[in-house]
Amino acid sequence: MALIGKLVVCGVGLIGGSFALALRDRKEVGHVVGIGRSRESLGRAKALGVIDEIALDWASALDGADFVLLAMPVGQTDAVMEAMAPHLQAPTIVTDAGSTKHVVMASIYHHLDAQLSRIIPAHPIAGTEKSGVEAASTALFRGKRTVVTPLPENDPAAVEMVRKAWQACGALVVDMPPQDHDRVFAAVSHLPHLLAFGLVHELAGRANAELLFSYAASGFRDFTRIAASHPEMWRDICLANRQALVGELDQYLGELALIRSLLLSGNGQRLEQLFEEARQARTKWGEAQAPLIPSS
Repeated sequence: MALIGKLVVCGVGLIGGSFALALRDRKEVGHVVGIGRSRESLGRAKALGVIDEIALDWASALDGADFVLLAMPVGQTDAVMEAMAPHLQAPTIVTDAGSTKHVVMASIYHHLDAQLSRIIPAHPIAGTEKSGVEAASTALFRGKRTVVTPLPENDPAAVEMVRKAWQACGALVVDMPPQDHDRVFAAVSHLPHLLAFGLVHELAGRANAELLFSYAASGFRDFTRIAASHPEMWRDICLANRQALVGELDQYLGELALIRSLLLSGNGQRLEQLFEEARQARTKWGEAQAPLIPSS
């Protein structure tokens, strides 16, 4: 018997589509309903076999639903939760895939307070610079962490169901207090995206941009890959987590100021030491990540 009978995915793009495909691949879902802003993108999702049905309203989408994944940009969270609240049935479990949790939690408490026991925030730490349902993959979450950030009011059985759903997708599920989540991901996810977008934007605005890009090679490609990510999604993430992100940006500006002073003073010894410390930290992190990624 499938883990989920009727699954509703709001936002059938890279994350939502991959969640549905992974559960299909494991035969852990019976029927998948897609809902979202764009009828065109939902039509593509159905044509690709990612969803079985397109819902035009929340009343029909939530009728008999066992499980809901909210995978739209976080900027839409409040409006989506407000729209679904009158139609959410008691047995339905709801989770999300948002990269920030403060905004999600505020919307949950504002609109879904009557169902708090079965609304479990989460965040899959997976993705690519590509977006849209065409980029969805059964393997996107395989060997990647998914962070579950339970609320005090959550039913342990509902939390366990969310864990099982992500585990069925191949994810390694870990818990994190929601108050810690946004600070952690401001540093290791949101800041790197901000820096990549900023560098590409600055170079693209120069008079000799075409010349610069013509000589950009693997270092530029690797550093800026994520600047090809979905602009709306990352706009929403950065604004939703701006307090923590500004703090991380200020710390990084301090590091850049140190590097600038070392260059101006010609302090090669200290610059090399800084590079070596960074190299060791990056190598240690890379080696720790290797066991998380399956060989096939």
